[in-house]
Amino acid sequence: MTAAQIAAALLALAGLLAIARARRVAEVRLSTPAEARARAEELLAGFEGRAALVGADGRAALVAGDGVVAVLHRRGLKLAAYRLLPPLDVVAAVEGVAVRTGTALGEVTLLGVIEPDVRAAEAQALQGGGTLHRLFPADD
Repeated sequence: MTAAQIAAALLALAGLLAIARARRVAEVRLSTPAEARARAEELLAGFEGRAALVGADGRAALVAGDGVVAVLHRRGLKLAAYRLLPPLDVVAAVEGVAVRTGTALGEVTLLGVIEPDVRAAEAQALQGGGTLHRLFPADD
């Protein structure tokens, strides 16, 4: 094998690895509230989601449940989920809000989400029922 053939083989391998990684990243992207609800129910035993807020970039979501709010966040190629009790510690971020979880997740930023939406999710978790502004119940 010549140096050019080895270089071509390495470039082809790097390209295949990049494609495989991009496909796996797409698998953990949260694209809809229904998907966020389903993933929260899958990752948290006994959790029943009602409605969800999904960050514009698909990296994080909040899901209102029965008395709790699930926070989902993509870490690399995995999705982490934790239950949080309202009221959430929410601060303004550059393009949305950040939720200080007090867990291993640390601060989770939801792009394109505003604080009143988070407070509405908390209210729905505590009171149940109803669809609130910018909260979209999962399709059943």
